[in-house]
Amino acid sequence: MSGTEFPRPDDVVLVREADAEITADAPGSLITLIADSDRTGGAVTTNRTILDEGVAGAPPHFHTRATEMFFVLDGALQVLIDDRVVVLEKNDFLAVPPGTPHAFAPAPGSFADALLVFTPGMDRFEYYRLLDRVNKGEASVEEIKASSERFDNHYVDSPLWRETRAAGIR
Repeated sequence: MSGTEFPRPDDVVLVREADAEITADAPGSLITLIADSDRTGGAVTTNRTILDEGVAGAPPHFHTRATEMFFVLDGALQVLIDDRVVVLEKNDFLAVPPGTPHAFAPAPGSFADALLVFTPGMDRFEYYRLLDRVNKGEASVEEIKASSERFDNHYVDSPLWRETRAAGIR
């Protein structure tokens, strides 16, 4: 071999669709929890997010420790990246480095289906479960604010994102 070591069979992570947990952080927003950092040895955290047309999506935020990657499976995803807004179409890929403010929602007039990957992996599934509880009225928005350090999810204000979303600009 060329010095590359292949993972041992016990290191391989396989998640079947039937075994993936599905949460919702808002009506019209489904998050399929695929593999959290505890399953991947800290390498990645992965989820699939499906957002119906008109859903608010994720507000502006940043992560201090992980790169967040987006791969659009179908539809179109509007994304804030620091001081600009782009639209990702089917099969487009974006990697947002740590410290970069970003937000995402379905592009105006579209739905979005995207695979999201964090590397290195982060303890994120409890965050998505918290969002689900808030959506169901079982937890408060204050609990989300109080969890920012634990889940490395730091919310910021973006007048550009607010204006773009309000105007329905694609």
